Amino acid sequence: MQIETPPAAKPYEKPEGERRGLVIVNTGDGKGKSTAAFGLALRAHGRGKAVKIFQFMKVPTARFGEHRMFGLLGIPIEGLGDGFSWKSQDLEHSAQLARDGWQKARAAILGGEFFMVVLDEITYPLIYGWLPLDNVLQTLRERPKEVHVVLTGRRCPTELIELADTVTEMTKIKHAFNAGVPAQRGIED
Repeated sequence: MQIETPPAAKPYEKPEGERRGLVIVNTGDGKGKSTAAFGLALRAHGRGKAVKIFQFMKVPTARFGEHRMFGLLGIPIEGLGDGFSWKSQDLEHSAQLARDGWQKARAAILGGEFFMVVLDEITYPLIYGWLPLDNVLQTLRERPKEVHVVLTGRRCPTELIELADTVTEMTKIKHAFNAGVPAQRGIED
């Protein structure tokens, strides 16, 4: 490790632009995409802002750690899917759930009631062809000016990355799962 001297001067100029809702994308093969989105949701909620979370791959009855905590905090979180695609008994049914879920998410974005809308794991229904990308892009462009939208998932479409204001790619350097350590409650859920 190389030791650095802390900066003595501010490393940036204060932006002069207008504050507005942002489109934020967390993508990549590394861990932390949803976790980062949930952290933003907690920050917004902590400032008294209305937040809604939609999870495109989780079932409506899911009770993972985030569901339990967000429930205690009064942050609405809604599962829209039927789980991992490899567990699905009917992929057309999975696709229809994604389309129905998108209509709910779209209404929440365009309605302007929420400061932030999180679209967790939305890239999967997009890359599987279950949702029309053009409709998602159009909704993001037409959303009320003050609404922030956070999107997560691997292999984010280039068009979505180009439209976004902030994009973070989580890169997997090492993961315990690859060393044979199973997923653990409180870490992967």
